[in-house]
Amino acid sequence: MEIDQYLGVFIEESKEHLQSLNQHLLELEKQPEDIGLVNEIFRSAHTLKGMSATMGYQDLANLTHQMENVLDAIRNHQLTINPDILDIVFEAVDNLEEMVLDIESGGAGTKEVTELVRQLEAIESGEALHQSNAAAEHKTPEEESSLLLDEFELAVLRESEEKGFQNFYTKVTLREDCMLKAARVYMVFEVLESLGEVVKSNPDVSQLEDEAFDLTFEVLLVTKEPKELIEEKILKVSEIDAVSIQNFFIDTYKHVQDAANEETAAAVMEEKTEAMTTEKKAQQSNKTIRVNIERLDILMNLFEELVIDRGRLEQIAEEVKHPELHETVERMARISGDLQSIVLTMRMVSIDQVFNRFPRMVRQLAKDLGKKIDLQIEGAETELDRTVIDEIGDPLVHLIRNSLDHGIETPEVRRGLGKPETGTIKLKAYHSGNHVFIDISDDGAGINRKKITDKAINNGLITKEQAAIMNDNQIFGLIMESGFSTAETISDISGRGVGLDVVRNTIESLGGTITISSEEGKGSMFSIELPLTLSIISVLLVEIQKEKYAVPLSSIIETAIIPKSDIMHVHNQAVIDFRGRVVPLVSLKDVFQVPNVYEETDYYSVVIIKKGDKSAGLIVDGFIGQQEIVLKSLGNYLTEIFAISGATILGDGQVALIIDSNALIK
Repeated sequence: MEIDQYLGVFIEESKEHLQSLNQHLLELEKQPEDIGLVNEIFRSAHTLKGMSATMGYQDLANLTHQMENVLDAIRNHQLTINPDILDIVFEAVDNLEEMVLDIESGGAGTKEVTELVRQLEAIESGEALHQSNAAAEHKTPEEESSLLLDEFELAVLRESEEKGFQNFYTKVTLREDCMLKAARVYMVFEVLESLGEVVKSNPDVSQLEDEAFDLTFEVLLVTKEPKELIEEKILKVSEIDAVSIQNFFIDTYKHVQDAANEETAAAVMEEKTEAMTTEKKAQQSNKTIRVNIERLDILMNLFEELVIDRGRLEQIAEEVKHPELHETVERMARISGDLQSIVLTMRMVSIDQVFNRFPRMVRQLAKDLGKKIDLQIEGAETELDRTVIDEIGDPLVHLIRNSLDHGIETPEVRRGLGKPETGTIKLKAYHSGNHVFIDISDDGAGINRKKITDKAINNGLITKEQAAIMNDNQIFGLIMESGFSTAETISDISGRGVGLDVVRNTIESLGGTITISSEEGKGSMFSIELPLTLSIISVLLVEIQKEKYAVPLSSIIETAIIPKSDIMHVHNQAVIDFRGRVVPLVSLKDVFQVPNVYEETDYYSVVIIKKGDKSAGLIVDGFIGQQEIVLKSLGNYLTEIFAISGATILGDGQVALIIDSNALIK
């Protein structure tokens, strides 16, 4: 079998199973009695083990197998869940993730996990069974027994009690090195039948004769002999490890059995429901196929070429003025518009792919920091273009770590402030127009304006005079300046003066913005605004002398024609009074050093743009109109051009540079 052709599918499915393991383990931590969750975890581990063994990744298969053994003991009530066991299982899942990532990057998926396997084996073998064993010691024979008695057998036992006989539940365990199990069972039965009457055995006699059992079997004995004599005679049979004999009471058995019947009925119903759900999911999954992302990229590139040619055809139709050509081009534009929506939708990915890593991260960081955290996630089904999804993960990690370390207080401090011991971090995503908003909020300490201001003045970022006239949002924005940090100690979580400036730069490179709001003592919120897609965007084409530029519509407030006489100068900066606000002006001709070809007029064409709560006016020579364009990279050699984020090819074959409006607002 050619393993390589299945590698991609193996990696994707392994990631899905690992995410399922993480998710269900977190739920199990909150609901340790829910055996349904244990079954889900066991199924994911079992499938992952089988896939790994088939693909030849033995280390991965071995670790999963050992973890599977522990889960099997839990679901069979041989082991009681406690935080220590969960921590080790979580650690096993972390190691499995590292192995899968190593395979994805071309490695062999090997890892030194000897100590971890030893810990899992110790749990399985009983070193961590103290709670379970203590509970088992208090179980009655009726509860411990798996013997199922019919009405006739119960009548026999009831009659034996009335005649002065005793009913004994006898559990016999053979030694692990026992060679002839069937022979030993036969000898035990001979002893028991010499002392009384065997009413029932588990497994039944035929299974015992075929050695279709482990090392333990159960027998229900009716006798007048004392326990001690029965135990003594059984232990005389060689290769017997242990014997347990207890009284068996009919009334208690009936009560226990009724409860067991109810539980069995519930389990059967649950299995049927689960089977129906699985069947329904299977039917749904049959309607979907996995498509390699490279094929979608190729499809997108071809469609981008189609968009360019569509623009060219529209321009030709406008110039020729031929009715039939114009009608055909309009129809083609409508059809290609529908096709564009479908292609973009195909590239959309649920943001849950990013969000699903955070519960585990928050759990571990909360333990490291000694804090109690409730992470709430809303809108995980919100979709974004894959290119945006690939980039947004790390900034969100920084922001959540920042909320955990700087925002949420310790339980002691929160108690003193009259707050609940458990702090809340809320992660919310939602659509609005052609944008996606992601809010990260917490109910922690909030941002101390004075502390931020003092630090910024000491670092030379602002002056005291500037600080006095800055509003809260402007002050809070200072924490995203390079090297800015108010952490008093450096830790692995934060306090090295890096992080939030990287967050802002990454988000702005995606064409998005980030704003901060906070109320001291009540919490903070970081709000991120992102475009739905980065490949095909709507722009306003503008003219500067003989050159054409594109300004993304997402950053435009409006356009205006301003007389030169309305322009004022403040601190050597040209500004205008625009709807009651002072808006600074930026001449794109000066920024891009465009040579003069035409004479200047008495009016300026101005594009008002925004970045958060800041705005600016871009002076251009004229507006061409709105258009959908394909965003093309400038390549590796032109990455540092100021205020240019890319380029596009227009319908007439000209190249228009796309303006990075965020870079033009100070």
